[in-house]
Amino acid sequence: MATVRLTYFDGRGLGEIVRFILAACGIEFTETLLQERQEYEKLLEDGKLEFYQVPLLEIDGLELVQTGAIVRYVARKGGLYGHSNAEQSKIDMFYEGTRDFFDSFHLMVFQDPKEVLAKAKAKGLPRYLPVFDQALKKNGTGFLVGDSMSLADVSLIELLLIVTEYFGEETLSDYPSLKAFKSMMVSQERIAAFLKGPQRKGANTDAYVATCRTVLKLDI
Repeated sequence: MATVRLTYFDGRGLGEIVRFILAACGIEFTETLLQERQEYEKLLEDGKLEFYQVPLLEIDGLELVQTGAIVRYVARKGGLYGHSNAEQSKIDMFYEGTRDFFDSFHLMVFQDPKEVLAKAKAKGLPRYLPVFDQALKKNGTGFLVGDSMSLADVSLIELLLIVTEYFGEETLSDYPSLKAFKSMMVSQERIAAFLKGPQRKGANTDAYVATCRTVLKLDI
């Protein structure tokens, strides 16, 4: 079997949801962790970055960029993309909602982390947590869509782990469905193994931010 390779940075960012969905689907992968500008320029020269950006996933003879396209391909391959057009549409809807929520935290690479977290706490949490809590309660299976894990659930657990990491477990105390969902998801065999394994990245560090800025020439 050909090697599945993820090219990104040695941090979470936009690459972590790709790692999560690969792990949830039981797809083993290797990583190329960018450290120098020249490595990025070589990818451009080789025509691997369609939109001049990472993450890049090389899988099944494809060179995929755009995070949404990557995770949907993997989810379809691994059977985590619903069983009907209606389910797939709902999965897309919830996935996009989690990505909107994720943007509240992803900006820490570009802006002052304290300001980003303060805004996320004041605006992001009260906007999104009730929506996902109610969606889980309404579906009634423990998952966002249907009766089994999907891309939407994998994306949501990534967010809940971020939320509780920065703001504490008590953040979910008023959201019983989310609290139960988090407990259930981190107990899933593949998710649990990923969270304990070496490919799970830590929270942002100054070194990670500096590397992103150097490689991508971010003057911000």
